[in-house]
Amino acid sequence: MLPLLGTGCVAAHSGNTQSWQSQLNTDHELVGKIWDSERDQFIDSPELLSRIEGASYLLLGEKHDNPDHHALQLRVLDHALSSQNVANVSFEMMTSEQQPLLENLPALQQSSLDEVREHLLWDNDGWDWEFYGPLLGSALSAQVEISAANISGDEMMKVYGEPSPAEIADVLDEQTMAALARDIDESHCGMLPESQFPAMVRVQQARDFAMANSLSPRGEQWAQVLIAGNYHIRRDLGVPNYILHAQPNLDARQIVSIAFMEVEESSAEPREYLQQFGDIKAYDYIWFTPAVSDEDYCASMRQP
Repeated sequence: MLPLLGTGCVAAHSGNTQSWQSQLNTDHELVGKIWDSERDQFIDSPELLSRIEGASYLLLGEKHDNPDHHALQLRVLDHALSSQNVANVSFEMMTSEQQPLLENLPALQQSSLDEVREHLLWDNDGWDWEFYGPLLGSALSAQVEISAANISGDEMMKVYGEPSPAEIADVLDEQTMAALARDIDESHCGMLPESQFPAMVRVQQARDFAMANSLSPRGEQWAQVLIAGNYHIRRDLGVPNYILHAQPNLDARQIVSIAFMEVEESSAEPREYLQQFGDIKAYDYIWFTPAVSDEDYCASMRQP
């Protein structure tokens, strides 16, 4: 088995008096608070950690470049791992091409996270190892399986050119597919030709399907953890739909979705952050943090 890999300490963020690595809107009234969307109330971090203990699927979201999201993910992940009933931790940040490298990890006896990064051919340009190394290190120290959740570049190109198989295409209804297309248009700042919408929707679905598929059920006593972007863990549009489609008898309450989300200066209403489609709450919980930047991404995209 792999030797114990140190991951460092994570400070608990429980409110506005705590220090944050992100420095924008630190005085916002929602910063440090946790919103329970089902009960429409705030809860504290010990209550949240208590509630995740019986989950079969724990989905931890993020904004990829926010260091506080990764620190809080690590706090939640370490709590889940301490129960010793986690079977697998799956990462959006690795593709199917890296899965054989993950499977070889136990035999290679890496003694440092840097050696793990080198072995996995980690894409540090796309995914900052400073953020994800500690998460991988905790999973390795707990001696649980680690899975690559994303599709490869070659698989993505195939999805672009071919219809989705029924096991993917039949999961979302027409209205939900339309909502997905609208969100993809908005995320591309309205600059994506409408002719590209179907292919982009297929890619999003294929990625969510792959992430759900990387979480292989092991029985009620075992939990599966996914580390992925906030959009992927949405209950109304993302990975939970594919888990439930594959396991129609699964109680939806066994899936817990926690979004780590930056506050917006203009909004102190937690319900507005759900961006909910239909009656299904997008997330079970939202843990609010300061923001990394207030750059207008779309404005910069539209500059000549």
